Amino acid sequence: MSEIERIDTIQEYNDYFGIETLHPLVTVVDCREAKPLRYGRKFFNIYAILLKDIDCGTLKYGRSVYDYQQGTMLFVAPGQLMGADDDGQLHQPAGWFVAFHPEFLRGTHLAKAIKDYSYFSYNANEALHLSEQERKTIVSSMTQIKEELQHPIDKHSKSLITDKIKLLLDYAVRFYDRQFITRENANSDVMARFEELLDNYFASSAPAEKGSPTVQYCADELCMSANYLSDLLRKETGMSALRHIQQKMTDVAKDLIIGSNKSISEISYDLGFSYPQHFNRWFKKMTGITPSQYRLQLN
Repeated sequence: MSEIERIDTIQEYNDYFGIETLHPLVTVVDCREAKPLRYGRKFFNIYAILLKDIDCGTLKYGRSVYDYQQGTMLFVAPGQLMGADDDGQLHQPAGWFVAFHPEFLRGTHLAKAIKDYSYFSYNANEALHLSEQERKTIVSSMTQIKEELQHPIDKHSKSLITDKIKLLLDYAVRFYDRQFITRENANSDVMARFEELLDNYFASSAPAEKGSPTVQYCADELCMSANYLSDLLRKETGMSALRHIQQKMTDVAKDLIIGSNKSISEISYDLGFSYPQHFNRWFKKMTGITPSQYRLQLN
């Protein structure tokens, strides 16, 4: 296995591809202009948006069959590892890459908004797969950033580049929304497995032993990232994964309150609450009444 290379700066990223650095904090790589290179795994301390064409090698991620083959987009945030093992050969990269340093965002409207682009935390097998028309739109957006970088840096540069990066990120949001819709059958399967996972969890002793299931636990069991699971469920149902878990737990609590002779304290412990008063407060927050009031109301 090849050694992991750190990419801490835009200069290092450009050096890897053998291209000129036009801006110290932002770059656009048209891989037709890049030198042949060897594959390698990289630890990123910068943001990177990759439009990977199908003939530029295979990343080290257990990928499956995808909807579109014209292009695949991946989004890398600082602190993430990505790449392929070195096979000893030189390869001509294909595609387009946009990268920017976190420092570039300081003082811009993207500084806080960047966290809302949840696909930066998706797994690689949850990549965005573009139609040919979508690919043209993305390449056009990346080209606009590249053209702006050709201008000498002035007082307008940062805001103009920031706006163009935001446009690129917003197009990705739109195309991910389309992908969620076009994968309706796959999404239904995920939702069914998610519901089954919750049913099995609450039917076991796991709540009393471990507490309520977290979104991360559910995502791990379903082999996907927590952000992707939440975004998928929100697109399909209007509720996040956390809200689904809370709603399932509420339904289970109601069933136990009405359908068993257990005390409220026993039920609270069964559901993983350390103290009955915590369960009382949570149940009232979810339903508007306390567990005891709910039992009296329906008995």
